[in-house]
Amino acid sequence: MPRTTPPRPVDITAVVPRLAPLARTTTRLHPRPGSPSVRDSSIGGPLLWPTAEPWPHCDGPHERGFAVDMSLVDLRLERLRAAVRGRNRTPQEQKTLGQLESRAYPLTSPPIAPHHGSVAMLPLAQLYARDVPDLPAPAGSDLLQVLWCPFDHPPDTFMPRTALVWRSSAAVTGVRTAPPEPAAVQYPGYLPEPCLIEPEQVTEYPHLLELGKDLQELLGRWNTWEAAGAAPDSSYAPAPEEFYQDELSVAPGWKVGGWAPWGPTDPVSRFCPACGTGMDPLLTVATFEWDSRDQTWVPHEDLTAVSSQRPGCPDPRMPTAVQIASGYRQQLYICPADPEHPHTELMQ
Repeated sequence: MPRTTPPRPVDITAVVPRLAPLARTTTRLHPRPGSPSVRDSSIGGPLLWPTAEPWPHCDGPHERGFAVDMSLVDLRLERLRAAVRGRNRTPQEQKTLGQLESRAYPLTSPPIAPHHGSVAMLPLAQLYARDVPDLPAPAGSDLLQVLWCPFDHPPDTFMPRTALVWRSSAAVTGVRTAPPEPAAVQYPGYLPEPCLIEPEQVTEYPHLLELGKDLQELLGRWNTWEAAGAAPDSSYAPAPEEFYQDELSVAPGWKVGGWAPWGPTDPVSRFCPACGTGMDPLLTVATFEWDSRDQTWVPHEDLTAVSSQRPGCPDPRMPTAVQIASGYRQQLYICPADPEHPHTELMQ
């Protein structure tokens, strides 16, 4: 079922016409649990990877720090048991449970050893240009594959390190069916659940902090909104600029392109390490698809899931099970002059 973002409650360009030239499209990915194949765009699904091409590894360092390392087998078994609890299992679920239980570590096994060597990276995203209009694929490519190392890399980053691969899907003949996997992940939120995507293009405007002081002040005056006949809910009366920020500017969740989310830090320009060109947002890896402050971004098709959410059930805001720190986003940036230049990462 495709996901549809409700129309914005106010046309912001009617309130502040100067914002019109700053509009950008973004593709909300709307990941949903499923069983993607190598020919699907997906989050955490299998990659269309040539048999003769080496699988990416991360050479570390991989320090345990405050980690709560879990083996992939144990984590997948824990998730599947939670998913089938209280209902009849399908034959496939029963088969998978048996396979995982036969490989799981016994309760008496020693903890997982520190990871000092090379670690196989995990599939994070596979995006075909046919599904994602905002994908800035280089000439001759129609597929972006994103992998990550499921460990933090302090002191530089406290989030997984990523690798990007651009390729032509038509050039892949033999496909690797059993890629290597790491023995463990540092945190459960670093193992994405396989999800299909339901891409949808929407229009965004810059984060409030990216606007000049004059525009920020204009949005912060109640009479600006009243003059346009678009006054927000009275709950925003003390700070109407927050209405712009929450409901009219940057879409939440997993997305490609558009404007960057900010908040934990003020906006900072990103420059290509190869040529110095200002970089553009490529992919937002989100913990949550929405939160309490951006409920108007919830797709029509998910409103029932939100209203009927019960304790102990999967959180509809976290279909991928990915968690960045305590609930942040991992932002990947790309060079518009050459998408194959090194990318950069930022937590927000």
